[in-house]
Amino acid sequence: MENTIGIIAGSLRKDSFSKKIANAILKMQPAGFTFEVIALDDLPVYNQDFDDHNSVPDSYTEFRKKIKEMEGIIFITPEHNRSIPAVLKNAIDIGSRPAGKSVWNDKPAAVFSNSPGNLSAFGANHHLRQCLVFLNMPTMQQPEVYIPNASKLFNDQGDFNESSEFIQNAVTSYVKWFNRLKKE
Repeated sequence: MENTIGIIAGSLRKDSFSKKIANAILKMQPAGFTFEVIALDDLPVYNQDFDDHNSVPDSYTEFRKKIKEMEGIIFITPEHNRSIPAVLKNAIDIGSRPAGKSVWNDKPAAVFSNSPGNLSAFGANHHLRQCLVFLNMPTMQQPEVYIPNASKLFNDQGDFNESSEFIQNAVTSYVKWFNRLKKE
């Protein structure tokens, strides 16, 4: 049986490091798993009136349906002002509503944070983890995945260069952890 894992890059920028990491991780899916990047580009800012007045945008419906189909989620996030980007928080809010119908519930998660500098988006990583606790998403604790100097990860074709062993190990750890959770 295939396990489908969604990969969410918390950035809208076409050439974002988070999107590049997400696309490169697609090639790391092991046997028995399907990895799928889930885009956030077309999600309007969350407004509860949409749900309250039955005027939910099609993009919300499609996003919620897609997340519901996933068995786990790998979040890849940059850091904006020492927290998660607005687009990622918006996606989290859309998936958590309407109240009592969260599509995130009980999906095993992992958080990979990245930055072009040395701080590795530490603040975003931990803020996202706080959100995931509330959403009841068990989150892989080890290894913690902080990716510094993201601009140096890729070759000219957009593939990981030789420095990607750490990310491969993190993906492998997530898959092992996911399998342990699913057996429980």
